[in-house]
Parts: sequence; C-alpha cells; structure tokens
Amino acid sequence: RREIGASIDQHAAPLAVTPKAVTLRDPRTRWGSAARTGRLSFSWRLILAPPEALDTVVIHELAHLRVFGHGSRFWALVTSRRADHRVWRRWLHDHSAELHHALTIA
Repeated sequence: RREIGASIDQHAAPLAVTPKAVTLRDPRTRWGSAARTGRLSFSWRLILAPPEALDTVVIHELAHLRVFGHGSRFWALVTSRRADHRVWRRWLHDHSAELHHALTIA
C-alpha cells in the first residue's frame, strides 16, 4: 500500500487528478482498474515487480481518471509521465505468470 500510495502521490498532481479511493486486491486478469467515480484498484502483486512496472500501472490508471479508453489522447498522457511505458507493460505481460504464482499458498 505504501509503494502504490507513493507512486500515486508522485503522479496524481502532474496528471491533474485526485483519486477518491484506492483499494488493493488480488485479481487474476488485471494489474489495475479505474472507475469513473474516481476509485482506483490495484493488484497487491505489483509490489513484486520492478518499481518502474508498478509506476507504469499507477500512471495508466491515473490517466484513466482524465481520459477513459485507450485512444491517442490517453497514450499521450501516459507517455508524458512514463516515456518507456511500453517496456514495462511488456515486462508485466512476460512475467505475469511468475508474479501470480509468487507467494501462493498451496
């Protein structure tokens, strides 16, 4: 919660957004989500990823508070905060299985 909160604190003001609430969960198909109501949700497993990957997801979800959808305006906003976001999105894709199996209790 602390690391995700720190990333939100770093990027929310420059993106001109203020999340209403933040929750941590353990979803299997998403690293994060944003609701039109201003609520953000993140996978707690992001803490197992490199900080740049965590930042990428936080920026992505914060950007959705300004632009819903994945059009050119949205990606320009993400790029304004994280020019290398494609690298870290690819990293999360490539390592998702190991992150989802890490710390799993059988």
